[in-house]
Formats: sequence, structure tokens, C-alpha cells
Amino acid sequence: MSISEYIMMGSLGVTLILSVIAIILGIMANAKYVQLFRKYDYFMRGRDAETLEDYFVELQSHVENLEDEDEKNKELIRILNRSVRASYQKFGLVKYNAFGRVGGNMSFALALLDFTNTGFIINSVHSNEGCFLYIKDVDAGTTEVELGAEEKLALEQALGYRERDNH
Repeated sequence: MSISEYIMMGSLGVTLILSVIAIILGIMANAKYVQLFRKYDYFMRGRDAETLEDYFVELQSHVENLEDEDEKNKELIRILNRSVRASYQKFGLVKYNAFGRVGGNMSFALALLDFTNTGFIINSVHSNEGCFLYIKDVDAGTTEVELGAEEKLALEQALGYRERDNH
């Protein structure tokens, strides 16, 4: 065999290998095309271009409505947050006997505070002569007047420094 025959057989072999590779790539591309066509067909089934456009316009309208509702909800949440911060949400309650062992625990000190620890303390002192009610302002967790032991305890409960007694 001559060199030209070897070259011709070599080029024929390379051509054959390239043809096989091209056929394999063609089969793979066709499989991808069939898979993509099935997805497209499923998506478009029962719809023409006009109804598909209507569908997207309607979908956009829904998205815009949801965005408007989202803004309204955010504003309502801001309003609720301000209301909650301004409401009395912390409390401390101490029941006690103001006059020793006579009469039971009829007196109490109640501390009510908002988010900023501002509020008041009510001290109700019960005696045989009547009931006396005292109120003291609390600003940022402190008072300008001196507190009694029960009032201090109620304020500390409201501030979370002490546990409440459950009796």
C-alpha cells in the first residue's frame, strides 16, 4: 500500500468518526427539541396568542393590586405599631396587708407602663376607715417621688426585674 492510500484511509476513518459524532449530536439536539416542544405545547394548550396576551395583562393587574394592598398593609402595621407602643403593656401587681395582721391582703400597688416604661403606679390602701388611693407618675422607669416598698416591688415587676407572685 502506498502513502496516498494510507492517507485516504485515514481521512476516511476521521470522516467516519466525525459523522458518527455528528449523528449523536443530532440525536441529542432532536431529543432536547422534542422535550422543549412538549413544554411549549403544554404551556400553550388551549390558548392562542390573543388569550395568552389577555392572561398576562390580567396577571399584571393582579400584581399591581397586590402591590397596592401591600402598601396599605404596611401603613396599617405602622399605625398598629404606634398604638401598641403607646398602650399600657407592662404591669406589676403587689397585694399586701397595710395594717399588720388585721383584715387580710386588701391593699395593693399596681404599676402600668407603656413601651418606653412610662405610666403610673396606683397604690390602694384599705383600712377600717375606708380606702385611700394614691397615684404616682413614672417616666422612663423612674419617679420623682419616693416609693413605698410595695410600690417599688410593683414597678420592678412591671420593668421585668422581678417575677410576679402568683398567690
